[in-house]
Amino acid sequence: MANSNVTGSPLEKTSLASLDQRLTMAKRCSREGVKAGAKAAVLAGIATAIPTLASARMLPWARANLNHSAQALIISTVAGAAYFIVADKTILATARQNSFKQVSNIEG
Repeated sequence: MANSNVTGSPLEKTSLASLDQRLTMAKRCSREGVKAGAKAAVLAGIATAIPTLASARMLPWARANLNHSAQALIISTVAGAAYFIVADKTILATARQNSFKQVSNIEG
């Protein structure tokens, strides 16, 4: 009885090449998202740390109610949110650009 999985068939090679190409693009999209997210987290952390630390030393209410843990929580929450928002938007934008490129390559 003949084996239905013929190795080396053109369809199989095409699908494997396509899968490899998609995997490579997905890794590149993720890498770009991580880089953009990290940059945004650093900037957001700095932009949040300066007013948080300054207000905790100058404003009486903040001095009384924001201990070191609260200050760190404020700063890290903003940095984490910035990371995930920017990384997600970057990954989606890159994937969208790549999908348009693939459609134009298929049609052309």
